Amino acid sequence: AGLIWLGSGFFRVNTDEQGVVTRFGEYVRTSEPGLHYHLPYPIEKVFKPKVTKVNRIEIGFRTSQSQFSQNSQTRQVPEEALMLTGDENIVDLNFTIFWIINDAKDFLFNVRNPEITIKSIGESVMREKIGQTPINPILSEGKSIVEEEAKRKIQEVLDYYESGVLITQVQLQKADPPEMVIDSFRDVQRAKTDEQKLINEAQAYRNDIIPKARGAAEKMIQEAEAYKKEVVSKAEGEAER
Repeated sequence: AGLIWLGSGFFRVNTDEQGVVTRFGEYVRTSEPGLHYHLPYPIEKVFKPKVTKVNRIEIGFRTSQSQFSQNSQTRQVPEEALMLTGDENIVDLNFTIFWIINDAKDFLFNVRNPEITIKSIGESVMREKIGQTPINPILSEGKSIVEEEAKRKIQEVLDYYESGVLITQVQLQKADPPEMVIDSFRDVQRAKTDEQKLINEAQAYRNDIIPKARGAAEKMIQEAEAYKKEVVSKAEGEAER
């Protein structure tokens, strides 16, 4: 029985894991992939979190897999998705945070509930960033800037907590006006597009007509100068003759 108890202390750490050994609940060491030994339970215990697995947290929506089909279903969470922009508009925003464990010890002992912590920090940081940004960049070309800034800020907060978490990506899934006003918003966008189109057409007409007018004016001036020289020369010639 003693030999079996001593032999139970052997453990293997897989390539996608880190082995965190505790002695009576206190951290002792971290074991890399391979075969290792720890004092048998209840003296020492090993935790083996997967440090290469990419985890994801969805904010503003939830994706669930149907039990009877391969199709996934998406459910919106308005209390997370609706955010106030810097120009006092409201945007319906869905985004996903991808993360991995980069320090198993910190991950296990410094944060009580890592997923809830990452979700809370991510939502808070995104609300702060959206609150500093006008709505138009969020809906168009500014998405990548929002993603990078949010990723950097979330990582700063997690590092401050020594959470042992590395954020690999923040991805905006959807950024739209709220559903109840989206038709009106699209009408405004179409009006702005028409306005810009008319401005561009007017600018094009201006750029076409002004050079022509300047050319015609210059031509008239040159003809007048030539006529002046011709008349003066004739007059001088007649006077001399």
